[in-house]
Amino acid sequence: MSSAPREKHRPTRADFRHFLEIPTRWGDNDAYAHVNNVTYYSFFDTVVSRFLLASGAIDLKTSPLIGVVVETGCRYLAPISFPDLVTAGLRVARIGNTSVRYEIGIFRNDEEEASAEGHFIHVYVDRATQTRPTPLPQDLRDAVASLLVGAG
Repeated sequence: MSSAPREKHRPTRADFRHFLEIPTRWGDNDAYAHVNNVTYYSFFDTVVSRFLLASGAIDLKTSPLIGVVVETGCRYLAPISFPDLVTAGLRVARIGNTSVRYEIGIFRNDEEEASAEGHFIHVYVDRATQTRPTPLPQDLRDAVASLLVGAG
């Protein structure tokens, strides 16, 4: 049995349904002159939040439910550094009764292959209690369904 790690498919832009450009900032770089790992999670949150707000399915002040991140992960494939332009690709791998699995590809400048890929799962809960999972309303279900693809 080989001890060499197996190469995993590196996502391309064609694997995603929605895109958002996000400029890197000087402060995103760490001491090693590349974007620090925690910044990628900000990219993830930004592309999902901007999509949901633009769709009208979520209103930050008035929606009766909110999405709470219950799981997240990232696989780093190639470095990004300021002043690169990031394009975050977004897709949905699963829509449950009260949850959505979002998958994100992070692309550097005009590159076709992702520099990072990640995911997070939102469980939607009642805004007032912030603990009780709430079934997805139809407008939210319809919005995220436009991003639905097979699991990555």
